[in-house]
Amino acid sequence: MKYRYIGNSGLRVSPICMGTMSFGSWSDEAESFRILDKAYERGINFYDTAEVYPVPPRKETVGDTETIFGKWIKTRNRDSLIIATKVAGAASGWFVPPIRHGLTAIDRHHIERAVEGSLKRMGIDYIDLYQVHWPDTVVPIEESMAALDRLVESGKVRYLGTSNENAYGLTKANTVAHYEGLARFQSIQNNFSLLHRRFLDELATVCRREKVSLLPYSPIGGGVLSGKYNTDNYPEVARFSEYLKLENPRQRAMADRFLNPATLAATARYIEIAKEAGITPTTLATAWSMNFDFVASTIIGARTADQLDDSLAALDVTLSEETLKACDQVHKDIPYPMG
Repeated sequence: MKYRYIGNSGLRVSPICMGTMSFGSWSDEAESFRILDKAYERGINFYDTAEVYPVPPRKETVGDTETIFGKWIKTRNRDSLIIATKVAGAASGWFVPPIRHGLTAIDRHHIERAVEGSLKRMGIDYIDLYQVHWPDTVVPIEESMAALDRLVESGKVRYLGTSNENAYGLTKANTVAHYEGLARFQSIQNNFSLLHRRFLDELATVCRREKVSLLPYSPIGGGVLSGKYNTDNYPEVARFSEYLKLENPRQRAMADRFLNPATLAATARYIEIAKEAGITPTTLATAWSMNFDFVASTIIGARTADQLDDSLAALDVTLSEETLKACDQVHKDIPYPMG
């Protein structure tokens, strides 16, 4: 395994990170353990979770993912694992999380409550990478960064990261950290895939110039790039098939964004490119997201251990210039299919 460093940190991680958001909803405890075992045995040392998981977030299940993951951690050597989790973002943002009575903020109170809860559920005494799940546009960034820095100083957290952030937010946060002598964000976890290249517009430049690493999530577009929706009938057991049946407007809007005529047309092209390259569409999409110099580790997910095979196969794939150019041509012909 060729490990990569996250930002300027001492975190040396596998180029694929095992995401856990299905543990406790789409994957029961036994299947979650099989997924984790398979990833670990393949050499994956980096695992990502969050206090609001599993998805879709519900008051009744919030925290279950960390609890399941914590049980599995006890079966392994803690020093062999790089563990990342997240504090829920602000309730003033795009989503009101079903935790702490829906009054979350990125302030000292909520950050300290969140980290203590995560440590307890996972049964560990430190977190390698602690991330803000989404930004707080109300609490001053100076207050947020100072509160996060206290976690690093206390030894409960080794390094900090952010998620679902824009170029201004990342730059502002790290500028404040620099001038105030605080721990900075070493990583940013954003949506990035063949279907969603917005990160390349501005954030890629920030990451390269400031030595911040991207940890891409949804590298296969929430499952769309696997090709399973490019059929006459959507599969019954699939994320967006389920979301389309829900009354929750957020889940419906997400399904419409990921699953639309443009994303399906682009995916049909990528399926043909993968066939020419002799790999599956999932392997193509995962390998593509790993191909950038600002990417430290691509976050994959699975409902079952069997679903991991095509994603993990990307560890052994180097995409040719011809394949990469073909992928770029799809984007030129169908730009920003997710909007």
